[in-house]
Amino acid sequence: MRTIDGGAGPEPLLALAGFARALRAAGLPVTADRTQAFVAAGAVAGAGGSAGIYWAGRATLCPDPELVPRYDVVFRDWFGGELPRRGPAGLRPAPVQTSVLPDDTGAGGSADGERETEVVRARASASDVLRHRDVADLTVAERALLAQLFATLRPTAPLRRSVRRSPWRSGELDARRTLREELRRGGEPGPLRYRRPRTRPRRVVLLVDVSGSMTPYADALLRLAHVWVRSAPRTTEVFTVGTRLTRVTAALRGRDPEAALREAGQQVPDWSGGTRLGEVLKAFLDRWGARGVARGAVVVVFSDGWERGTPGLLADQMARLRRLAHRVVWVNPHRGKAGYRPLQGGIVAVLPHVDDFVAGHSLATFAEVVEVVARA
Repeated sequence: MRTIDGGAGPEPLLALAGFARALRAAGLPVTADRTQAFVAAGAVAGAGGSAGIYWAGRATLCPDPELVPRYDVVFRDWFGGELPRRGPAGLRPAPVQTSVLPDDTGAGGSADGERETEVVRARASASDVLRHRDVADLTVAERALLAQLFATLRPTAPLRRSVRRSPWRSGELDARRTLREELRRGGEPGPLRYRRPRTRPRRVVLLVDVSGSMTPYADALLRLAHVWVRSAPRTTEVFTVGTRLTRVTAALRGRDPEAALREAGQQVPDWSGGTRLGEVLKAFLDRWGARGVARGAVVVVFSDGWERGTPGLLADQMARLRRLAHRVVWVNPHRGKAGYRPLQGGIVAVLPHVDDFVAGHSLATFAEVVEVVARA
């Protein structure tokens, strides 16, 4: 049984997000937009008890009257107790109270404006705390809310110079265009024309370790990869690595993140298996290297560096990758933890060939990875 008014159990916002996911699993057409609307409405209506939550969900998550019986079953199983009998018209608007959301200040205002300000501050604080939490330590309800926060990430493709030129007000002299315009004027001299190189988005390649040691982070990393592919579908490639190499770019192009991750997971045969980074990286470079997607790209490797194979082989393949790629970024989920030292054989082998060695254990660190790649 989940509580709504701040009793024992998950925090109220997490319980609401988890309820939305439970409805989706039961077959209701619950989208990310509807979930956000329900969490916002439930945060206000929850002060009135279970009836407010019930009707907030009915209004935002249950568009078809034929789905009401299924909605009632999930609501009863998730929150417990009896279903409310009063319709929305019978409910009085409940005052906005800080008990709906966790409040760091502990102070409550008497005026409506003060109470509303406190709710906004508490909601931002809860999200900010969740952004900095280690993904491996989150509960199921917290993971459900974190999945909604991935939409706040905005990956930007790094840019590279193109061989083509565009007219510009300064820069390199465009002799051909200047001469053509003078010929049109009958040989009379006129203003000089200039041009500059065009820019094109640079390809980004994501290699996601799905071995046993990376299992607590694999789901979050594939969600990040899905956001990346959706932002730049033409210039982003995603592969999973473990005991073999699997390309999952096409699966992650779907709009619904849950369906995309489910399809990608079905294509990965070595999920939670061993780790042979050197052999898999060699297979990647042999097929996708010199004449493939790795040349001139920003390659981002998400791995903790545990290697069952020979570290020497991994070092050789990283040297090959460094010569081909524009920039190599290694994202380690343990990098940002207190007391971490890069002492594993795999990490020691790859560090000389890495341009950026960054953390990747929380949503905040994922945002930093996005910024590092955008500046590459």
